[in-house]
Amino acid sequence: MGRPTLLPHGQSPPMAHNSRMTHDTDILIVGGGLNGPALALALAQAQAGLRIAVLDALPTDMRKDPEFDGRSYALALGSSRVLSALGIWDKVADHAQPILQVKASDGRAGEGAAPFFLHFDAAELEEGPMGHMLEDRYLRRALLDAITVHPQITHHAQARVTAQSTEAQGITVTLEDGREMTARLLIGCDGRDSGTAQRAGIRRTGWYYGQTALVCAIDHALPHHGIAHQFFMPAGPLAILPLPGNRSSIVWSERTEQADAIHALSDADYLNALRPRFGDFLGEIALAGARYAYPLKLTIANSFIGPRLALVGDAAHGMHPIAGQGFNFGLRDVAALAEVIAGAARRGEDIANPLVLERYQQWRRFDTMIMAVGTDSVNRLFSNDNALLRGLRDLGMGAVSALPPLRRRFMREAAGLTGELPRLMRGLPV
Repeated sequence: MGRPTLLPHGQSPPMAHNSRMTHDTDILIVGGGLNGPALALALAQAQAGLRIAVLDALPTDMRKDPEFDGRSYALALGSSRVLSALGIWDKVADHAQPILQVKASDGRAGEGAAPFFLHFDAAELEEGPMGHMLEDRYLRRALLDAITVHPQITHHAQARVTAQSTEAQGITVTLEDGREMTARLLIGCDGRDSGTAQRAGIRRTGWYYGQTALVCAIDHALPHHGIAHQFFMPAGPLAILPLPGNRSSIVWSERTEQADAIHALSDADYLNALRPRFGDFLGEIALAGARYAYPLKLTIANSFIGPRLALVGDAAHGMHPIAGQGFNFGLRDVAALAEVIAGAARRGEDIANPLVLERYQQWRRFDTMIMAVGTDSVNRLFSNDNALLRGLRDLGMGAVSALPPLRRRFMREAAGLTGELPRLMRGLPV
């Protein structure tokens, strides 16, 4: 599938529609987390004359809370390029921790990690680190600050959508307080249980894994040296991801019944359950910030588009965190959709025309399905204690690590540098 042909950057012919004044805005984005504001910025900066409104169900002071709460993101290199092109990266780079190496190994509780069978070193990439770890509080605030001051973006806090209806010339949403807003296009960035998708009648395909991710941050006595670790435990993977200083983010997958019991423990007992799985290679550990628990499931929207509607990020797809690609794939959606819409606007097309929206779906759906199948297969292969499977997978991953061309290919995939990349993912303006 090819990337849609766009007019040169900055070329903006007049809009072809005379009904624009009947709309409150051109594009309504439902969801004020990360993908929604990022998409609003991308569209507003595209010089296509678009007006955007972001509808955020949460209050602004909650979004801007500066306290560390333990939530962080593994940003692939391609994602940091998107943020750079949007003017966000310079505002958060000082808080980001480069991921300089990735080491994967088998492990069992009480035994620590086995010798690693997969090792990626960022020194092999000409472009720099494979990615960065960044705390949610810094990225969330930087995006909110940027959309608040942009003249083409209107941010509506505590604006919860309760209904939507589509007509020939536009789409209307009803808010919890009774207000109505109309636009030419509605975009759902409202998570895996997307109300935007449900109200449009878009069904989902997927299943629960019987696993729950226990997420937290820890302080540790010894430095991590920018190394990310992935221990493949029988019940599910344990990721240890470096944060600035002697601190790491933990994404710990357990069978749901066991995870629920662990999550209910006191902080001290929670650490006692984590230590035998974690090991002592970083010295003594202590909790930093809050603890979270997320049931893990695969959930893919049967369509990423509908009449005058598109879905982005978790609203379109939710995958197992084993590859750490959730937010990165959301930013790929943002970059692709912004490029498609901006190109259509510059050509004078109806930005909500089904043929326009289909370009976005074709661009993103195949890539998403490949990643979904890949993460599902890897989780099934590694989340078990079958001796034969352990031997075969360790042998296979060891071969990847030992073959430089194959190893670099995997590294570039993880860094978000392969495939037909949108302009933003190459660090270029839309």
